[in-house]
Amino acid sequence: MTDYQIFWPLLAHAALVYGLYMLLGLRRAKLVRAGNINKSDYRENRDEPAESLVVKNCLANQFELPVLFYACCILLYTTDSDNIVTVGLAWIFVALRYAHAAIHVSSNDLRYRSPIFAAGYLVLGAMWVWLAVWMAMS
Repeated sequence: MTDYQIFWPLLAHAALVYGLYMLLGLRRAKLVRAGNINKSDYRENRDEPAESLVVKNCLANQFELPVLFYACCILLYTTDSDNIVTVGLAWIFVALRYAHAAIHVSSNDLRYRSPIFAAGYLVLGAMWVWLAVWMAMS
């Protein structure tokens, strides 16, 4: 692809990360106002209440598998191997990350969260395979 289509899903994922930071701040502020925890307790973060802990864990999760997503997208672009299929896969990966995050910060039910994570894992794997095949054939 000659334009920057592969980067739109990255921007969408960055928006998710910023949204999760906002949600974490809001939940922590609410807990402090309610007297459930002191603001200073967040300094070492040993006893984070469950309401904000799930958001904190979800946010940390956005810097695990998605790091490989960012690397793959950049490599797809720099090797000129991005196309409609890889861009579509990138959008699917990001949509799955949004679904995973929504479940993580709400019910946190692993019956739903785990299959969505697995689907994203496979989609990202397909992107890496495409990149490897493209480079091998070039």
